[in-house]
Amino acid sequence: MTCASCQHHVESALNSTTGVESARVDLMANRATVVFDPAVTAPEALIESIRSAGYDAALPRTDAAAAASAASGSDTVAADRKAWITLAAGAAAMLLAMPLDTEMGPLDHALMDIVPWLYSLPLALVRWFLLILTAFLVAWAGRGIYVNAWSALRHGTTNMNTLVGLGTGVAFAWSAYATILPAQGRQVYFDAVLLIIGFLLLGKSLEARAKRRALAALDSLARLRPVTARRILDGVQAIVPLDEIKPGDSVLVLPGERFPVDAVILEGRTSVDESMLTGEPTPQPREPGERVLAGSLNYDGAVTCRAQSLGEDTVLAQITRMVQQAQGSRAPMERLADRASSIFVPVVLALAAITFAVWLFAAHSFGLAVANTVAVLVVACPCAMGLAVPAALTVAVGRGAQLGILFKSGEALERLAHIDAIVLDKTGTITVGRPTLAAVRSITPRLANDLLRIAAAAEEQSNHPLAHAVIDQAHSLGLTWPPAEDLKIYPGRGLSARVEGQECLLGNEALFKELFIPWPAQTRKPEPGITRMGMALDTVPVGYFDARDALRPDAAEAIAALHRDGTRKADMLVLMLTGDTAEAAAPIAEQAGIMDVEAGLDPAGKLARIRELQQGGLRVAMVGDGINDAAALAQADAGIAMGSGADLAQEAGDVLLLRAQPSAIPEALGLARATLRIMRQNLAWAAGYNLLGVPLAAGVLYPRYHLLLTPWLAAAAMALSSVCVLGNSLRLRGWEP
Repeated sequence: MTCASCQHHVESALNSTTGVESARVDLMANRATVVFDPAVTAPEALIESIRSAGYDAALPRTDAAAAASAASGSDTVAADRKAWITLAAGAAAMLLAMPLDTEMGPLDHALMDIVPWLYSLPLALVRWFLLILTAFLVAWAGRGIYVNAWSALRHGTTNMNTLVGLGTGVAFAWSAYATILPAQGRQVYFDAVLLIIGFLLLGKSLEARAKRRALAALDSLARLRPVTARRILDGVQAIVPLDEIKPGDSVLVLPGERFPVDAVILEGRTSVDESMLTGEPTPQPREPGERVLAGSLNYDGAVTCRAQSLGEDTVLAQITRMVQQAQGSRAPMERLADRASSIFVPVVLALAAITFAVWLFAAHSFGLAVANTVAVLVVACPCAMGLAVPAALTVAVGRGAQLGILFKSGEALERLAHIDAIVLDKTGTITVGRPTLAAVRSITPRLANDLLRIAAAAEEQSNHPLAHAVIDQAHSLGLTWPPAEDLKIYPGRGLSARVEGQECLLGNEALFKELFIPWPAQTRKPEPGITRMGMALDTVPVGYFDARDALRPDAAEAIAALHRDGTRKADMLVLMLTGDTAEAAAPIAEQAGIMDVEAGLDPAGKLARIRELQQGGLRVAMVGDGINDAAALAQADAGIAMGSGADLAQEAGDVLLLRAQPSAIPEALGLARATLRIMRQNLAWAAGYNLLGVPLAAGVLYPRYHLLLTPWLAAAAMALSSVCVLGNSLRLRGWEP
């Protein structure tokens, strides 16, 4: 594919195939993602549909990234060679063609003094030499242009090659006619043909390099996973291909090596660099029992691990897939460019025909009409319009992945850029999310440790932060417990389970009221910042647990940055919505710098509050970390899920923050807004370039200012346009918070 028109044709061919539900074509990566019914069609049929549209395709292979990289590298070298040879020949042709001009200008008189032999050459011989030279280079360097243009014509479509092929073809045909049947006033344009092809090839070479740089983040992710692993089997260590590792195998990882699989450390202690996965720059300590991720770097200790997730199931593979999907997705802003690109080439062809007719009848010069028509065909560039949004999106998604920010789609990124209100969950979002028990109180003769043991049994199957606090405390005291039965979760309020024949209920005061169970009598009021969880056995209140969570170190700074990141008219509205009590939420909010706090909300309450904000005209982003926040994340204009790489597959939302730190929230907002600015700049440049370039090439300034855009200058401008769009997009690679 060479331009947005190609992308549109391939996408249309796939979507019209029987059994295809949806097809999305990525112009930047030359990749198509297709959802289809395998009972109706097959991948081979999809490839045949693409071929019937005049293009080609192949099924992806496991080594596709490396193969594509190598192929694109060799293609770029070949294009470079052809481009520079053709440009050099074009410059020589321009020099040799000057004596062929019927009118002598100041430059001609100067050249006659410098190279008098040039003007003594037989004109017919020069024309025939240029004809043969141009014919050879057109066939050698420009073959792909004409083959693609002819293929599009046979299939009833048009693309950028149609414009360039028609323009250079007309110029070459006229020049060949003027050479074979010379007559007074018949000019030749061999130099223009060569320079047009040369500039086009050079532009494509620069464009290919820019695309590779734009996709560099994805390539770097693909290179993180080692191809071999040190497997330990029956006490014997052996280096084996990664494909031979099975779940449960013991793997040895030495300092300086990358972990080949997601695994749990069995022996040894080390520090792990996960910066390429989560954006966290500081190496994190890892001990026996803790998880490590494939692709992360083992810093300073030899460790033995038990393999868990392999291949496409690793967090690294999940991140890579999400980045690929996001880079190939469409931002809403791209729809305008798509509509323009779909009619671009036919409109330019019509304008070229009008230009030819006007110049032929107004100036009575067939040669001038040909030159201006060629300039119109060549200066028009659908590439710039087609690349304007996807180029910026591709670079931004890659940069976000490097910072530990995963955008799930272009639409998510664009929505986030328009946000003017941020709603934050408390536990696990602006707090560490790993509370510790401050007290266990029994209001019956039963011992506190007995209550803790039963509570741990009930909470063992829960992933709530308070469940971790209960279980961690029970483990630290060496308590053991039987498995629980009949677990029931009350989202945002608590849970119940049968333990040792008793119905154990654990939850907040709202849950106890809902089930008509008295709230446990309190021997003392909870201190500020304490979360209290009641406990009942067989509907009889027996005690409560007090837990304390800590504010994340960067929370206050992040909240301050969010306040400053509002519109020019007002600061960003920042709210905390939590299911915790007001007594527990207020101190945390005060430390974080959040003025608006609403406590005691269940998931339905959070959802209703977000709808209320939206009905008030605000575009809302919801930031949460758990299943309880899923409804609110889905309702918000942009859902931001806090999490870690290990829990990636469980996260919900439009944006995933692998680095579970509040500072990543303003970073995601900043990157989204910077990307939106680049998209707008690209679209403005692409539209402005074509709106100015085409009329200028048509000669609208000639009647008053006697200015014309020569075909070779039009080609240089055309090649520069898409390179400028890509270059502007590449600025996002260096974006810093």
